[in-house]
Amino acid sequence: MNKKKPLSSSKVGVFVDSANIYRNGGSRMQYDVLRDFACRDNSDPMRLNAYVTYDADRARRDHIYRKKTEGFHSALRDVGYKVIIKEVKWYVDEDGERFQKANADLDLAVDALLQSENLDRVLIASGDGDFVQVIRALQNKGCRVEVVALDNTSYDLRREADLFMSGYLIPNLIPTSSSSPDWGTLDSYVRGWCYFYDDSKGIGFMRYLTKIDSGLWFMDKRKNEDSPYDSAFFHFTKLPEESIARRLPSRDIIFEFKLAPSDRGQDKFTATDIRVASDQ
Repeated sequence: MNKKKPLSSSKVGVFVDSANIYRNGGSRMQYDVLRDFACRDNSDPMRLNAYVTYDADRARRDHIYRKKTEGFHSALRDVGYKVIIKEVKWYVDEDGERFQKANADLDLAVDALLQSENLDRVLIASGDGDFVQVIRALQNKGCRVEVVALDNTSYDLRREADLFMSGYLIPNLIPTSSSSPDWGTLDSYVRGWCYFYDDSKGIGFMRYLTKIDSGLWFMDKRKNEDSPYDSAFFHFTKLPEESIARRLPSRDIIFEFKLAPSDRGQDKFTATDIRVASDQ
């Protein structure tokens, strides 16, 4: 019988660089799922900050833009986020061309450092390498720092974080490209990476997160039944391109695939309809 997991008393802060996330594959990111991931061990969300850009000049001229943007801000507030708006500033260069600036990095960095006084763990949702020094400063103050990002993520940022998780791997954070049953069930689409590949046999295994849960360091379900991960067998002929096989195994390539029945056992799956979701 599994023992009931104790409730966590950790205090968590989530700081989302919304513009970076949006530009790098997160236009459909589910902010409530991100909150649940940050609080996956029953931690308390003390701060939920989303830093967004807003073009007031365009809003005065474009009713559709204004309506969609304000609706997005309202949706963030509905799931518990404080929305910090950074207005776009327009400038003219030497050639007379107008250009805009709206960088919320400094606001996010200052808030994370100041508000970390009351936090045990900080999650930064951004792939921007400019946050490396912020991560170090937070760690020096005693905070555990996690990073969730999508495409074009700085390798320095990934290495500096106590935990880096591609947002594509978090169940339901980014909707899959195909409507399907619940994530992790038969015939559903999930995302994972190839952790083992035998080139001589042309076979391998994908690992994927089955649910949002604590114990993310328990990677192998064969060694720990409480692991939130599972695996799916695949044959190289199911890969979208044969050339990809030469790069496997790899944590840098995130695949989206369908969980099909397997002849390896009733509770086992085979990965089919494999596509590349992200390639760092």
